[in-house]
Amino acid sequence: MICARPLFFVLLLALSGCALRPVYAGGASGPVARSLSAISVAPIPYRAGWLMRTALVDRLGGENKRAAYRLEVDLDDAITGFGIRGDRSVTRERRTLRARYRLVDQSTGLVVLDATAGSDAGIDVVSSPYATVAAEQTALERLSKVVADQIVARLALYATSRPIGQ
Repeated sequence: MICARPLFFVLLLALSGCALRPVYAGGASGPVARSLSAISVAPIPYRAGWLMRTALVDRLGGENKRAAYRLEVDLDDAITGFGIRGDRSVTRERRTLRARYRLVDQSTGLVVLDATAGSDAGIDVVSSPYATVAAEQTALERLSKVVADQIVARLALYATSRPIGQ
C-alpha cells in the first residue's frame, strides 16, 4: 500500500516552482490595475458603442481624462435570421458582436496592441414583435459586457508583460 502523503508533498513542491502569478496581484494598487487605469476609451458610435464604452470604462476603473493610452474600438453588430418556417418566417436569430480594438500611445500615436474580440447569442423569434425586439436588446447588453470582459482581460495580459503608462 502506497502512502499518499509523500506524493502529496512532492506535488506541492512541484507546483510551488511553477510560474503562475495572479494577474491582479496587489489589488487596486497593483501594477496591472494601475496600468488599466492609465487607459481612456475613445467614443464609440451608436447604441452598441455606448453600451460597449460604458462597460469598458466601468472595467478599466473609471474615466481618465489625462490617460497615457487611448483605447479605440470598432464594432460590428449583426443579427442573422435562421430556422425558417414553411411560410418563410424566421424562428431563430443570432446576434453577433465583434470588436476590433487598438491601444494607442497618446504621446507617440503608435498602436501598441491591435486585436479582436467577439461573442454571439441566440434569440428565439416569437409572435410578439415587442418581445423579439426586447430579446435582441437584452442580447446586445449581455454581449457588450462579455466582449468588454474579453478586451480588458487581453489588456491586463498585455500589462503584465509591459506595464502601461508607468
